[in-house]
Amino acid sequence: MPELMVNIDHVATLRQARGTYFPDPVYAAGIAEMAGASGIIVHLREDRRHIKDRDLRMLREVVRTKLNLEMAATDEMVGIATEVLPDMITLVPEKREELTTEGGLDVASLRERLIKVVKKVKEKGIKVSMFVDPEEKQIKASKDMGADMIEIHTGRYCDAITDVEREEEFKKVVKAAKMGKELALGVNAGHGLHYHNVRRIALIDEIDELSIGHSIIARAIFVGLDRAIRDMLQLIR
Repeated sequence: MPELMVNIDHVATLRQARGTYFPDPVYAAGIAEMAGASGIIVHLREDRRHIKDRDLRMLREVVRTKLNLEMAATDEMVGIATEVLPDMITLVPEKREELTTEGGLDVASLRERLIKVVKKVKEKGIKVSMFVDPEEKQIKASKDMGADMIEIHTGRYCDAITDVEREEEFKKVVKAAKMGKELALGVNAGHGLHYHNVRRIALIDEIDELSIGHSIIARAIFVGLDRAIRDMLQLIR
């Protein structure tokens, strides 16, 4: 049974829509932890479109479960991570024009750069996860570069139109999770998961944690954040 890490980026998205100081993602993190989240995720983007540097620093002060910083493998972000000291980072691809992360990190093609990033971050005691597509070469490359875990990109499974396509993508996720465990990696999964598609992924024995944000924050508009998280946990468990 996987645990649930909650991404609170879109609490900040709502705040930035009006340029106010509310709703506060730091307050949301406290609610998420009390509702049973195993960790809090934020993505500090280059363009600071939602989460800001101040949010990250305040979250480091208040989060008592686990703080997971999603970030690009840039010198700026490595500097921030090694100063703020989140419990873990998840290295993700990032394009300024994208609405959300569009796919996994091409770990195999970025070997020289990522090895340096992993070394610098792990020297500070921060665990490293690679956000990867469910592909053998990316998982093996993550292990070779010293990652502690992988997060399997579930976007293609979630976006599948036909049953045949969905089944094919599900099998890829299962195979990737098994491979991750065989390589002694922690295995997380996320992207696009919501209340109608999460149960099947949650039943994969090898997955340790699920990373979910947008669907929870969207449901929270109608039922409140505490209830939205508890509803997701009930589906997972």
